[in-house]
Amino acid sequence: MMEIEFVATCLFGLEHFLGEEIDRLGYRRTETIDGRVTFIGDERAIARCNIWLRCAERLYIKMGTFRARTFGELFEGTKAIEWERFIDREDAFPVKGHSVKSKLFSIPDCQSIVKKAVAQRLDNEYGMCWFPETKTKYQIEFFILKDVATLMIDTSGVPLHKRGYRAIAGAAPLRETLAAALALNSRPRENVLLWDPFCGSGTIAIEAAMIMKNQAPGLFRRFAAEEFAVSPPAIWAEAREEARAAIRQTSFEAYASDIDESMVQLAADNAERAGVGDIVRAFVADARTIRTGGRRGTIVCNPPYGERLGSMAEVEQLYAQIGRHFRSLAPWQVYVLTSSERFERLYGKRADKVRKLYNGMIPCNLYQYFKFEQPK
Repeated sequence: MMEIEFVATCLFGLEHFLGEEIDRLGYRRTETIDGRVTFIGDERAIARCNIWLRCAERLYIKMGTFRARTFGELFEGTKAIEWERFIDREDAFPVKGHSVKSKLFSIPDCQSIVKKAVAQRLDNEYGMCWFPETKTKYQIEFFILKDVATLMIDTSGVPLHKRGYRAIAGAAPLRETLAAALALNSRPRENVLLWDPFCGSGTIAIEAAMIMKNQAPGLFRRFAAEEFAVSPPAIWAEAREEARAAIRQTSFEAYASDIDESMVQLAADNAERAGVGDIVRAFVADARTIRTGGRRGTIVCNPPYGERLGSMAEVEQLYAQIGRHFRSLAPWQVYVLTSSERFERLYGKRADKVRKLYNGMIPCNLYQYFKFEQPK
């Protein structure tokens, strides 16, 4: 087996969850920085990680890292990489990327330099000055941070947060990878009900149910690297069989409720497509009136922020109302993700723990309440 260095990217704040997932798959982490985890694996990791990683946005093959303060350094550093290990003479190799806090800030110029350097390297290897680029697509991505360039090949294609079960999303959808992290953070258990009373399209409840079934999030979708020579069909068949065999029966139950009937129906449809319709119960309910029913439970939710849904005054009133009501559900634990910096004051109680996360580009906090006192 070939030793390969990989980079898995994630939303800021999810590095801890992603690193633990990589550990569980048996791969060795080598570096963690904001938004990405680097690790060592083999060819099978291309399939296994794409299929299994819940909190990753994409999986890349890391081709090389070098200092690039000038276009000359970018060209020579790129040319020195063994692109022929993966890219054949008729394969396509488009280039895109980003530059942050670096002297080389023009993305189009960097794209052009990297493309020319890869072409020259392949020309030296294959004796071709022109490449038809008609076969397998190897998407090359560069990331230049503080004058250090990292060159990678994307193995995922469509981002990993797109599991395939959410054909239609709500007005302000929560990314599946973030929903999975929220569920993991709440430590879902067999005998504890998980309830999202602001369910929208049902993503938090669905991701929690998939976790409890041990259902791989990428089991039912395809990936760019399925066309790569380094990961032939047998590797993908083996990884999918491993994932199917790992699915387990569970008595876990998740509630997905909302005051919007159309959202509830959407959540129910999404749960069915995700294969967890037997675990997720979707129904209409007002978050300010829900009851424990005598059960142990955990609330995990992403209520409106006032940025894309509702006015800020309405949202702040809602936070005060759910603060009073959720405290009456003690000893239930409560996890609330919001961008409001005044949330604790409005909710009426300081959180026991606060975790910084990002919902797309929106900075948020996950307010965690797990030390409830019984109501007087």
